[in-house]
Amino acid sequence: MKSTIRNKEMSPEDAISLLAESDTLLVGGFGLCGTPFTLIDAIARQTKATNLTVISNNLGESGKGLGKLLQTGHLKKAVGSYFTSNRDAVKAWKNGELEIELIPQGTLAEAIRAGGAGIAGFYIKTAVGTQLAEGKEEKVFNGERYILIEGIRARVALIRAWKADTLGNLIYSKSARNFNPMMATAADLVIAEVDEIVPAGEFNPELVVTPHNYVDVLVTSRYEKLGGVYVERNGSE
Repeated sequence: MKSTIRNKEMSPEDAISLLAESDTLLVGGFGLCGTPFTLIDAIARQTKATNLTVISNNLGESGKGLGKLLQTGHLKKAVGSYFTSNRDAVKAWKNGELEIELIPQGTLAEAIRAGGAGIAGFYIKTAVGTQLAEGKEEKVFNGERYILIEGIRARVALIRAWKADTLGNLIYSKSARNFNPMMATAADLVIAEVDEIVPAGEFNPELVVTPHNYVDVLVTSRYEKLGGVYVERNGSE
């Protein structure tokens, strides 16, 4: 498995040039925490890859994170759990400008984990008897109804980590870990945005969460968190 790219360090623009029209993307983040802002900015500035389907917990906020791609018209469909945090997403859906597929948050996390583990599907009780279960296979186990959920994979994952070494081993910062490690296992092309890239061997191996063989491309972030707000670093383009 992985990785055909020898020099993993790229500019955001070169990394995003690997995307294609109508691609499906796994994008890390919970709210704005753990969101690959720099990579999203690079998508917003290009026109090669549009009509994108994004699988993510939410669509950021208005004009921030994935919310920026709503405003630039790059998104065709969003698959996730919590879109009402961004009023632009609700408005775009009501206007027929965005397709939305809702998946309960725990189900989404497990479906991505299953996709990364090579598990085709699994049965759960969540959503049984609701509209979310329509069209899904149902079985009874021990007298209880369950529905079949398929594992989720995508061609590309855009993830956010704290540090990487030059090989691509990743360490995450606290709750920014959220969906990112699972998504790193469930895509054919994994692009990781990180605060810092250090020489191989500098990490304590016990701290590594995502091994390098899952990571294809490394991009240095142009953002930092100041006073609880994510802002572009001084000197960033």
